[in-house]
Amino acid sequence: MRRDVVELRQFYAGPLGRAAGDMLGRKLTETWGDVSGLDILGLGYATPILERFTRARRVVAAMPAEQGVEAWPSSGPGNRTCLMRESALPFPNALFDRILLVHSLEESDDPLALLREVWRVMAPSGRVVLAAAARSGVWCHAEATPFGYGRPFTRAQLEQLAREAELEPIAWSRALYAPPIAGLARYAESFEQAGARLWPRFAGLILLEAVKQTFAVKPKGLGAPARVFVPGALRPAQTASRAKAAAI
Repeated sequence: MRRDVVELRQFYAGPLGRAAGDMLGRKLTETWGDVSGLDILGLGYATPILERFTRARRVVAAMPAEQGVEAWPSSGPGNRTCLMRESALPFPNALFDRILLVHSLEESDDPLALLREVWRVMAPSGRVVLAAAARSGVWCHAEATPFGYGRPFTRAQLEQLAREAELEPIAWSRALYAPPIAGLARYAESFEQAGARLWPRFAGLILLEAVKQTFAVKPKGLGAPARVFVPGALRPAQTASRAKAAAI
């Protein structure tokens, strides 16, 4: 069962949630770079991270019906969130240049169906980042955080799932090395720097970046008989005089 949107909002409003959002947002900014003129989609509960991408042309957040939805952004006109069904995203084909999944795959009833919908709505040159709780980390065991629910993943499991949905992994990274303890949230940056060097396997989050697989089909040519000249196969016709001489 998915975490309620109220629980998720309360977590990211606290010190541990803010630290987690900062670490994930920084990784995503490094990965995507300049997003000016791009269309971005967040699936699951991605609004605390999407707030960083104000220069994008369009930023939309889609949240599962079982989780619930919140109005976002909190300031300014308009709302850019909607409810979704994982097997049928309410968007046309090839619309988004960048897609982020966070708090999405772990509690999904059918992760493969969800990623196939991601493939459908992603532009041919688009990129998707799958952020999921790491099986080897401590965050997947911390029920005081949203990462402690659902199924955690290993890197190999995420790669296999992506390829089954015709998404080709191109890069991966880790985040959340700080223990999931609110009192240590202020030291999250120090843990992030030291953990990447000293204990990389104990990161709380795996980030896998993938692109859309597209296959070019080479049309088959139509077979047609060809006349080929073979030297010696054709003989010159005899003249009348030669024919008469041959008869004698």
